[in-house]
Formats: sequence, C-alpha cells, structure tokens
Amino acid sequence: MTLPYRIGHGYDLHRLEPIGEGGLGRPLVLGGVEIEHDRGPVAHSDGDALLHAVTDALLGAIAAPDIGQLFPDDDPRNESEDSKVFLEAAAQAVHAAGYRVGNLDATVICERPKLSPFKDLMRANIAAGLGVEVGCVNLKGKTHEQVDAVGRNEAVEVHCVVLLVRDDA
Repeated sequence: MTLPYRIGHGYDLHRLEPIGEGGLGRPLVLGGVEIEHDRGPVAHSDGDALLHAVTDALLGAIAAPDIGQLFPDDDPRNESEDSKVFLEAAAQAVHAAGYRVGNLDATVICERPKLSPFKDLMRANIAAGLGVEVGCVNLKGKTHEQVDAVGRNEAVEVHCVVLLVRDDA
C-alpha cells in the first residue's frame, strides 16, 4: 500500500557506567558528537542512543526490520561501529521505499551532561545523515528530575518521531 505519509517512532536506552578503570562505559556520543563526561554507554556499537532512536524511527515508518535485526549486537562487524553507518542505511532504505523525511523530532533524556552546547551540532549531523535541511530536525534535552536510573545518571533515554513524505507528493 502506497501512502502519502508515514510516521515512525524510535526509542533507545543505554546504561551509563564509568569510563575506564573497571567501568564498562564507552565515550559518550550523542547525535554523532562526542561529549566529555565521566560516564558512557555500555554498548556493542558506539552506543549513540540518539542515532539509534532516529534509525529505528525511520525503519519503523517504512515497516522495515528494526536496528537490532539489521545490525545485531552479536555480529562482530558491529563492534564499536559508528552509529552514523546505521543512520545512513536507514536513510537509504527510506529513499528506496519512495519516501523522504518531512520532519523529525527527538527528545534526549539524561540527568547529565547538559546538552544545550551540543544541540546545534547534533541537529546538523542528523540532518546531514538524512539529506535534509537542519530546520527539518528538532532536538530537545530533558532530565528525569533525579528519578529512576535516568535521573541517577545511570542511563540515557531517547524518543524520536519522524514524518515521511512520499517522494512524488
């Protein structure tokens, strides 16, 4: 069925642990931006929860297999992989299905670090990966007000929604 619009939702959560000296955390990368922080994601790839949620939103909108099916964490080829690779594959699948991104809205939830200084670069990275204007990509940073694992700085959580528009629309 060919629809003029399709909507996708993506979600990701990564546990955060200390980096180095017994910690399993990798450097913290969100939206393709490495951010100085004492904790980082425990992940098979680079652990970029923002790009993972964006990738799943894109794949979900075209009813494709999710990121875990396409890039399984038990595949050695995905060890330490740059999540931009996943984003670009999802963007290619969207185009192959005959769609383009109308707009994307994402929310990153973490207690620390504050994301304001990095948001413009994250938006630009996502827009470049999708081949759209930066104005088509929105990003919000929130905290969990010190509630649960996210609020204790033990995890980072991301939600993303995307609207796809038929190429011929």
